[in-house]
This record gives sequence, structure tokens and C-alpha cells, in this order.
Amino acid sequence: MQTITTTNTTTYSLPLTGAVTPPSLAALAQQPLQPSGILDQATYPRQRLTPAIGIQFESGLQFKELLDMEDKVKQAALFKDLAHEISLHGVGFFPAQDLEADDLARIALLLGEAAGKPTDSVLHIHPTQELGENGLPVGQITNVADKDGRQISFADERSTFASAGWHTDISFEPRPANYSLLRMHTLPSTGGDTLFSSAYAHYDALSPAMQSFLSTLTATHHAEMFREQSRRHGFKLRTDPRGSPHNVGDVFRTSHPVIRTNPTTGLQGLFVNQCFTSRIDQLNWDESDALLKYLFTLQAQTHDAQVRYRWGINDLAIWDNRSTNHSATFDYSALRKGDRAVCCGEQPYYDHNGLSRKAYMDQQVRD
Repeated sequence: MQTITTTNTTTYSLPLTGAVTPPSLAALAQQPLQPSGILDQATYPRQRLTPAIGIQFESGLQFKELLDMEDKVKQAALFKDLAHEISLHGVGFFPAQDLEADDLARIALLLGEAAGKPTDSVLHIHPTQELGENGLPVGQITNVADKDGRQISFADERSTFASAGWHTDISFEPRPANYSLLRMHTLPSTGGDTLFSSAYAHYDALSPAMQSFLSTLTATHHAEMFREQSRRHGFKLRTDPRGSPHNVGDVFRTSHPVIRTNPTTGLQGLFVNQCFTSRIDQLNWDESDALLKYLFTLQAQTHDAQVRYRWGINDLAIWDNRSTNHSATFDYSALRKGDRAVCCGEQPYYDHNGLSRKAYMDQQVRD
């Protein structure tokens, strides 16, 4: 269980690396997860939603039952296979989950541990977030701001183009998210779908020459919009550790490799997003702007790399931020609310030994 004491009194600054982060010794020692087979199709039926991304389990898989398991060895094996399944397919959907908000925190940490997260990476605390009474950073996704103007979806600051909303969670942090969980419990009668896209598929769509070039580059990610929001509404941002001792300060800016290796699968993905990525560090401004425009267009318009999910009441989505982007659809006016938990992962890195998803799938067919 995570307990965090906060002060909001100290500011820090974080240096930009300007160089691709190589795999750490810990990352090199960690091999991609190999499914044990305990999450078999007969016991836990599911179907792929598209060839590129998305898998949906039947409602017979109830996370409440997994959390209450007395056999912790079996529980750990199930969560390892779930982590692999979600990371391989980008996002998993689990209909009609009977869960409390705090259960999301336990699931996020169990998945993070199964995927080999660093021990000092725990649940992320959003810079605009207030902790609940139990000290757990389980936030709310809502289209209604609270009395202080805190809101995860910034309706007054988004582009009128829906495609401008593509992002991966908290990529402005040095230790960004591995898994995010969202359980929607209040929905409009129609609208409010969420789209997810595959960073693996975006990488596969690049030419070998472009893949090689991008693997040498880093990009700056920042979240200046939170600073603007706090100035506008007069609340303090969280500057003490946000789920990792590396995620501190009021800068909300860092650099990450443009091509990122997912350690859970060993697969390469394109790691930029329209919300938080501002420039390619090694290029001049015009070069960076042109290249990012192309990469953002690739992400927004490659619809064969996307899945669109229509929520049902109490549906749970779990996605791997290391290998996906997502975007909400703001086509509703009625109340839309859900509970959200995010686990911090490792510092992003590029490993030249990683595979493309296409090469991995071809290998599975041969085997």
C-alpha cells in the first residue's frame, strides 16, 4: 500500500539529457515476460478487437476475484500473464467490473510489479491532483472541474480538432507511466468513446531508414499547461515526488528517446505525442517542427493502428503507456465520470536488440 506525505513547498529543476538513454543494467538483466499459460483462452475468453491493437475479455474475468485470491503464487502468475497480454496488445478491456476506486490502486501496482517496475516507482500523483482521505492517488476523470479548477480533461484549453488530444500519460515525467487504469461509472447515453493507437504499429509503418534515424534522437516532453492552469485558478501544483523520487519539481519537462523499447515485450515503439512532445532535441527548430508534424500525422491518421472503445457502465480499460497513445472524444454534454490510477515505470530507453511487432508476430507464426 502506498502512503505519501506532501508539502508543495519546494521547487526543483531537471536537466535535459539530449542523448538517447541506453538500457540500464537492470533493464538488460530483465528479459521480456514469457506467458506461463495460466491465462488460458478456455478459462478467460477474450478476443482481439483489431489486428494492431486492443483485446477484450469477457465479463467472467473479475478483478475483484483476482485481488481476493488466497493463493498468492497463482495470483502473481495471473498478473504476469495479464501484464504481458495488455502490453502486447496495447490495451485490454474488461467489462462490468465490480470494483472500488482503491481496488484500481492495487491492480495498478500488481501489474507494475509483474512487469518489473523499479521498486521506487509507485502510483503516480498528478501535478493537479489532491489525495483522497486514505492517501492513495486514485483520481477522477470528469468533464466537470472542481471548485479549484482542477480537472484532468482541460476543456477550455484543448484544440477544436479532436486529433490534437492524442497523448500517452505523464510523458513529461522522467519516470512516466507504464500502466493506466480507467473505470467509467457515469456515462452519457451516447458519446464519450476513447480511442487508442499502437506505438508498435506506428514504428512498423516507418521505413527502415527512418526507424534507424529516429533511434538516435530524443524529444522534449513538457506540460506547461498545468502551470498555466494553476496560475489561472490560483491553486498550487504538486512539486514533491509524484510516484517516483525522479518525478519532482515544478518544471514538468524532460527528454525521452523517440524510439522506445518496451521491456515487458521487448518491442520497439514510437514514443512521441501531440499533447506533451514539443521538439526533437538534436535538430534545429524547423527540422524538428517538420519531423514532428509528420509523426503526429502518422499517429492521428493511421486508423488501421487504432481501436475505438464505446464504454459500458463500470467497464475497465488498462493500457500500456509505453506502447500506446489515447484520445478521448468530447462529443457529449452530460456528466461523464470515472476513476483513474496510474503506475510509474522505468526511465525510457532504446535497446537496439528490440524487435518490431511485425517481426515478433512473424516469429510467433514460425514457432
